[in-house]
Amino acid sequence: MGSRMASKLISDGRELIVWNRSKAPIEELKNKVQNSHLRQGFGGQAKLQIAKTIGDLTKKLEKPRIVWLMLPACSATQNILDEVSKFLEKGDIVIDGGNAHFKETERRYQNFKKKGIRFLGIGVSGGIIAAKTGYPLMVGGDKSAYEYVKPILDSLAKPSGGHDYFGAGGAGHFIKMIHNGIEYGIMQSLAEGFEILEKAPYRLDLLKVAKLWQKGTLVSGFMLDRAADVLAKDPSLSKSSGAIGMASGEGKWTVEQAKEENVPVEIIERSLDFRKRSQVDPKIQKSFTAKMISALRNAFGGHSVSQS
Repeated sequence: MGSRMASKLISDGRELIVWNRSKAPIEELKNKVQNSHLRQGFGGQAKLQIAKTIGDLTKKLEKPRIVWLMLPACSATQNILDEVSKFLEKGDIVIDGGNAHFKETERRYQNFKKKGIRFLGIGVSGGIIAAKTGYPLMVGGDKSAYEYVKPILDSLAKPSGGHDYFGAGGAGHFIKMIHNGIEYGIMQSLAEGFEILEKAPYRLDLLKVAKLWQKGTLVSGFMLDRAADVLAKDPSLSKSSGAIGMASGEGKWTVEQAKEENVPVEIIERSLDFRKRSQVDPKIQKSFTAKMISALRNAFGGHSVSQS
């Protein structure tokens, strides 16, 4: 996702300095920029610089520096943030655009605040297609930092995405966590419905069903569009594994938070349990429902799907 976001910013005239732990993604981005329309309008030179290290990156940035991290929720996030903080000064801005737990974001916000560094936790949604349609961005953290980076967020949101500020600390990541929890339930019910259709006493063309449902029905929308994409490529879902991955754990975090708030979340909790059982239960793995959920995850987020 970070590479696609970088390409989108460059295409909107933004100048980027990028660094990555492994070289392959950097080379891929560099080649993409050099061999595409992104060079146009810059005298044949796209506005992309490659940094050798985090220290090199921060030296190249103008003050106040804006450092945006796109990392999964893992120990590496804190390690990179610790390294970044060594080179930043008061007034600089750090953005975590990964799916971090909101309590971790809250802690990081407070720690950076003590150093005078402005921290934002931004929930980034929209999946693979957002590079074209625009990213929905849920922002929490330092309000002045949000105001400063608005032009960048505007570029990422074009043409149909958006962004808004929801409060200090981990507010943005909290909203993204709940968004992803809701996503579990939507995917589960959609997949279950298609399995009922698949096993119906009629010989139904599921792609035709999906395409008709796209035309203004109550279940039309982003996830149904992805279901249509999936069925167009693999009508029987024979290429999808029924062992459903859970990359970020945000469904689990949503259920845990709901319990803290004494809020019943039966649908989300059962969807989470279904994914857990899909890792070990052959019957679930063979089900059309599980294969559909795996295929949907791949279609909207690029999550890997093992071949069955």
